[in-house]
Amino acid sequence: MHRKKIVWLMLLTGVFVVIFAARNSTSPDQKPARAATSPTGIFEGFGDVGTVLHAGSVEYDAPKRSYTIAGSGENMWFASDAFQFAWKKVSGDVTLTADISFLGKGMNEHRKAVLMIRQSLDADSPYADAALHGSGLTSLQYREEKTAATHEIQANISAPARLRIEKRGAYFSLWLADEKSEFQLASGSTRIALKEPFYVGIGVCSHDKDVVEKAVFSNVELKAAEPAATAASAYTLYSTLEIITVASTDRRAIYAAPERFEAPNWMPDGKTLLFNRNGRIEKIAVKGGTPQILDTGFATRCNNDHGISPDGKQLVISDSSQEEHRSLVYIVPIGGGAPRRITQKSPSYWHGWSPDGKTLAFVGERNGEFDIYAIPAAGGEETQLTTAKGLDDGPEYTPDGKYIYFNTERTGHMQIWRMRADGSEQEQVTFGDGNDWFPHISPDGQQMVFVTYDASVKGHPENKDVMLRTMSLKDNKITVLAKLFGGQGTMNVPSWSPDGKQFAFVSYQLVPSGNAGK
Repeated sequence: MHRKKIVWLMLLTGVFVVIFAARNSTSPDQKPARAATSPTGIFEGFGDVGTVLHAGSVEYDAPKRSYTIAGSGENMWFASDAFQFAWKKVSGDVTLTADISFLGKGMNEHRKAVLMIRQSLDADSPYADAALHGSGLTSLQYREEKTAATHEIQANISAPARLRIEKRGAYFSLWLADEKSEFQLASGSTRIALKEPFYVGIGVCSHDKDVVEKAVFSNVELKAAEPAATAASAYTLYSTLEIITVASTDRRAIYAAPERFEAPNWMPDGKTLLFNRNGRIEKIAVKGGTPQILDTGFATRCNNDHGISPDGKQLVISDSSQEEHRSLVYIVPIGGGAPRRITQKSPSYWHGWSPDGKTLAFVGERNGEFDIYAIPAAGGEETQLTTAKGLDDGPEYTPDGKYIYFNTERTGHMQIWRMRADGSEQEQVTFGDGNDWFPHISPDGQQMVFVTYDASVKGHPENKDVMLRTMSLKDNKITVLAKLFGGQGTMNVPSWSPDGKQFAFVSYQLVPSGNAGK
């Protein structure tokens, strides 16, 4: 039998606390509890989602506006969840904020207390949550579709006291409060299509089917959010430098700031990333921290076309600080120094370095046409490699130096092609309806990652819905790794890790002005 009970307890202080509990049979086949018969503070109901062996409970302290939730459950991961959930049905854009603390030492460091936005109470429902783990790990977890696998974006802050999850349009993001109680963006965003109404609430999973864990949620605030910002509205643009692991598609936020930065490169030692911001090149540890500006001499108008030599000793940049302020290609020492000019004609935008270090591939506009050129890294005459009408862009060498992959609109919309390093044997690689940009080949030459825009998007603008996709170069199988807000600046240049297991990129968010940080 399935039973519900409501027990009223009077404390000696005269404060009433109501404890809600839903009892389940220990049979794995028993249907879990779905709703309380009485409201729970700002929430409408509660219950165990998924199959649990030990019923959870919700204790609400009205004067303190705090909730103590006890939850069991084997996990909230893979294709199904098991946890205790207090919820309310809502529509529109929302923010859910709370201080979260666990009670007791805990049996498993992966026990979770979450702020969740969920399509349904089914165990395999699409959702996004701000998850605080017992170990202090904090992440934006999400399941994009029913029965799909769960993924996460790990935050760049550990063990925060106050968390917030935001839904704006189809995008979800994680915000964490600093020591001044000001909220900082702590993750990239993910795109999930939820139908209205959906469930918003708080929950606990013990991460051990035989254990019940407790967490306290205090100062809980559920608010309607300002609508998602558009190009015509007042907004603050946030950039987040992220790393994604290809095998799992899980992401980790390295650095976020309320301004635009772009185009990470991964240093050959695997410890440092480079990116451009405000015309300068900056470097940051892969583990995170404070970025430092790299000295590039007079080149103070660097764009997002830059990269590192195969031996790791030189940095190539594209800069427009000289002459007619049109982009030219230069090389500087990897530690910084005076730029050495490579291209004599402008505009020129670097994209590829041959594996032997002797040749650069770049895009140049000559006589009104953008084509791909090669030029000696030591300087010299440029050689034109493409002549087709329409934009050719993003050239990058394969690790063996035999081919150059690039994107071209010669078929009517942007697709990935490849050619021999001398420009011969040009052939199409991708054939989809979307617009594919900036192919980057993995260090082992087995995979290609690229950015895909919707078919309706022309060029490679900023602030668009895009996908990061990989193609196996062995069988041409394409996999979606991430759906995000980005485009220009997300992944213009080579950004694979030296071991080929990860790559770096930048995602973006438009937050209505006056809302950020509050």
